[in-house]
Amino acid sequence: MKKYMYLWFILMFSFGLYAQEQQLYNENIDGKQQLANAIMEAQKSQKHILVQVGGNWCPWCIKFHKFITNMTSIDSIIKANYIYVPLNYSRENKNTEALKQLEYPQRFGFPVLVILDAGGKRIHTQDSGLLEKGNNYDTAKVVTFLKQWTPKALNPSNYEKN
Repeated sequence: MKKYMYLWFILMFSFGLYAQEQQLYNENIDGKQQLANAIMEAQKSQKHILVQVGGNWCPWCIKFHKFITNMTSIDSIIKANYIYVPLNYSRENKNTEALKQLEYPQRFGFPVLVILDAGGKRIHTQDSGLLEKGNNYDTAKVVTFLKQWTPKALNPSNYEKN
């Protein structure tokens, strides 16, 4: 009997850890407020905003988040240049007003990535399917995408002759 109780405890604990790990998106947060907070932070830090729209129901959304946080080269690009926002889209909370503000990126499927400047203006929407390779994401494609939309990359003084 003790063996079964022990086994049951291990299984329940494992499922609990799995469920916690999957909660990237908070379904209770107002997306418009989330964006407003990110804009304030971006203005202070002079960074752009990387919004990852998706949900805990979406395996590719979770996979993308793990990919960008576990890959040191990508994580460092994001931390240096972006305020990262995981914006929830689910049956319970579609964040309709936030998606309207982002100019309806859900048309690309999920996850979809939206780059905002520090003032909150949308400057790019990225279909994440174009960043995939096989059953994962392509490091070179993701790095190129992130580098192309940094504040430095969009600074006109980098392209004008003196």
